[in-house]
Amino acid sequence: MPMIDVSRIPDFDRRKRKYAPIAATLDEVYGHPNWRPFLPPLDELIDCILSQSTNDRNRDRAFAALKAAFPTWEEVMNAPTDEVITAIKPAGLGNQKGPRIQNVLRRIYVERGELSIDFLADLPLEDARRWLTSLDGVGPKTAAIVLCFAFLRPAFPVDTHIHRVGQRLGFLPHGISADNAHPVMEAIVPPEDHFAFHLNLIRLGREICDARRPRCEICPLNALCDTYQATST
Repeated sequence: MPMIDVSRIPDFDRRKRKYAPIAATLDEVYGHPNWRPFLPPLDELIDCILSQSTNDRNRDRAFAALKAAFPTWEEVMNAPTDEVITAIKPAGLGNQKGPRIQNVLRRIYVERGELSIDFLADLPLEDARRWLTSLDGVGPKTAAIVLCFAFLRPAFPVDTHIHRVGQRLGFLPHGISADNAHPVMEAIVPPEDHFAFHLNLIRLGREICDARRPRCEICPLNALCDTYQATST
């Protein structure tokens, strides 16, 4: 992950102060999601690779098809690559994702002697992040999802919704890259709230703060939103 000095972000203290009222409002509207592991760690990692450049529905179809065709990760690792590509066809980009998944599994097996990434729970956070992003096809977002969702570690994933909504609300400077947004959001959001705030902010982005037609008039955060305040006066 690119290392940036968040204290050099313009108006960083003001951006950080926005967190508490925005989080409280989203908790009132959506509730406060309690952490639970959606998938085992290695499953989460493979699921994230399948999710790249596709939607959740296609990812889920591809993951289910992959598990149905190859019940264990050992079988996926050792299968003919064309059969893996066929199984994950619903996710798209199978010619890239199939070999990528197999290479990741082989790397884990060679290094660890087993197909497990449970050891990441015991590594210092930055070491765990660094190890994940050293895998082919694993960037800051995938690493943060695995660490946050599978291990409840203080990593804040920034997807397209959070990248967009974070800039509109004023957490992130306009024009910041998604990769650079990760450490900024991690510095703004308390570690214990990364999971809940990530989910609530995504929900806002999907249901109200649409990329093309944001429904600002019904948004519960319009009084706290930098973009709305700047354009409505």
